[in-house]
Amino acid sequence: MARVSSTAIVLALLAATAVAFAITEGAKLERSPIAGTDVTPLFSPLGKTTTVAHIRFRLRTAERIEVWIERKGTRVETLLPPRSYRRGARIDLVWNGISSSGLTEPDGVYDPVVKLDRSHRTIVLPSPIRLDTVPPTIHVPQRQYPILSPDGDGHRDTYRVHYTVEEPAHAILSVQGVQVEFTRGQKLAGELVWNGKLHGRPVAPGRYPLYVSAQDRAGNRSKPGLPFGIAQVRYVVLARSRVVVRPGGRFAIRVSTDAPTVHWVLHGRHGDLPRGTLHLRAPKTVGVYRLYVSAAGHAAKCTVVVG
Repeated sequence: MARVSSTAIVLALLAATAVAFAITEGAKLERSPIAGTDVTPLFSPLGKTTTVAHIRFRLRTAERIEVWIERKGTRVETLLPPRSYRRGARIDLVWNGISSSGLTEPDGVYDPVVKLDRSHRTIVLPSPIRLDTVPPTIHVPQRQYPILSPDGDGHRDTYRVHYTVEEPAHAILSVQGVQVEFTRGQKLAGELVWNGKLHGRPVAPGRYPLYVSAQDRAGNRSKPGLPFGIAQVRYVVLARSRVVVRPGGRFAIRVSTDAPTVHWVLHGRHGDLPRGTLHLRAPKTVGVYRLYVSAAGHAAKCTVVVG
């Protein structure tokens, strides 16, 4: 009799365990009343791109819901007061990260929370939102004085500078307040390039301040600050603008250019010479003449006074 009782007790325990397991598994298989969750993971109210966070989801059943944003368990802002929705309703809410007093909320991680009155459930969506308002810091070598000659001859047509940032970000190069490059990728390091053009056209000879900044994934953009370098754009530059020489005498003038050879014209005579110092002969007649030196479509001139 005792053996039968023991067997009955064991069978009863096994049955109870099976029932509890079935209930547990059924609870696991029960679908969440919220589906299609889409939450902006990162944004900045002060940024250039993603300035608000979107909270989107769909209701699988008819519900009366309330939605709010909280941080570390404390409610920060109510996005949706209690309201009833039909089954399948699509909820689309926006949080701008600004408090009721008009101040930007502190940087950090925030959680969207949905309360379902009919289901007696409060669900913290598994998609936290990071609010980030700190611009990235970018580093480039200082005191850069590059020389460019954007004439398309393959010599010094571009200027390149290496950069690093402290977080993944777009690097930005500006020349005289004009943005000339915005890197496609958001890398920790890379290279910025200027082709010597503004608004699609080669710039005139002169000196051009170079500025650098960066924009992170949240859209925060750092300020350019002071220029990190000055680019000098030149095509053909003569060392002197006036030469005095006796009739038929020889004179020398230095030409600065990145082209390997230059073309010169003086009083009906012309020729090609290697860049550097040009050695020429003056006209034999007393007078004032113009010496023209050109390379890659650009020219410079010098007054030659014979007498």
